[in-house]
Amino acid sequence: MKSENLKERLKNIKVLIMDVDGTLTDGAMYYNENGEELKRFSTRDGMGITLLNNAGIQTGVITSEYSEIAYRRAEKLKINHIIIGSHDKKSEILNLSEKLNLSLDDVAYIGDDVNDIQAMQVVGVSACPNDAVHNVIEIADYTCSHNGGNGAVREFAEQILLSQNKSIILPENW
Repeated sequence: MKSENLKERLKNIKVLIMDVDGTLTDGAMYYNENGEELKRFSTRDGMGITLLNNAGIQTGVITSEYSEIAYRRAEKLKINHIIIGSHDKKSEILNLSEKLNLSLDDVAYIGDDVNDIQAMQVVGVSACPNDAVHNVIEIADYTCSHNGGNGAVREFAEQILLSQNKSIILPENW
């Protein structure tokens, strides 16, 4: 953790917003022989999102891509706020925090590339995968030890939960 008070700031988080490509995925673009795009998601990241939802912390995704795949994955994980095809992530976060009547200090964001920087600069806590671009690593409050699409979201989710003394284990019959 880059700052001494990061653990304290994580205690305030009520919503985690995530980038998709390079954060929830490994950032690669896969195409089949028919030209259809495929994306690879980590089930461990998915469980991190489930743990947050179970603990009462809302989740959201913002992606600049118009991706049916990302939308379906977000729906499957019961992500509360799904914003697809946005090229102004900062404005989306400002609008969402206003809609939810939350301070920006209550919002966390995890992203991996230069189009995430403005969003990262307005939230209470920002994070990035280990393989994020240099400019993002420089400004992130927390750099995960895991790469995008390979457990970074799960790692950050657990940091949030542990700072709030919430379980990182699901109850029986969840």
